[in-house]
Amino acid sequence: MTDYLTPEIKAGLDRARELAERKSSRLRLHSGEEIYRVLRAWDGGFALDRESTPRLRGLVDLYDGSRHLSHCLIVASSEEGGELHVEYKRMTEARSTPPLDFARPDDAPAGLLPRH
Repeated sequence: MTDYLTPEIKAGLDRARELAERKSSRLRLHSGEEIYRVLRAWDGGFALDRESTPRLRGLVDLYDGSRHLSHCLIVASSEEGGELHVEYKRMTEARSTPPLDFARPDDAPAGLLPRH
């Protein structure tokens, strides 16, 4: 068997791989009312589609499907190979409850029962 691929076949395989990567990602970036699909994520940043995404700066929200993951402060972006690479300065985990300003003991009761 030969290891040689024609340039047309190689380009077609590359396009199919890129499409599969874009469809498999559930991560979404919300900036105000706009929603952008995250192609790849790594520690300190993520990649977005360059054609459908403007240059972003400031505070954005990162979602996995409908689950809110975190708030990110975007500070820099660059374009590489059809992707917009975004770097963030701060990523804060999104919480459903407000943060506590004290240490909660491990054996603390879940709630109080009323007296009858």
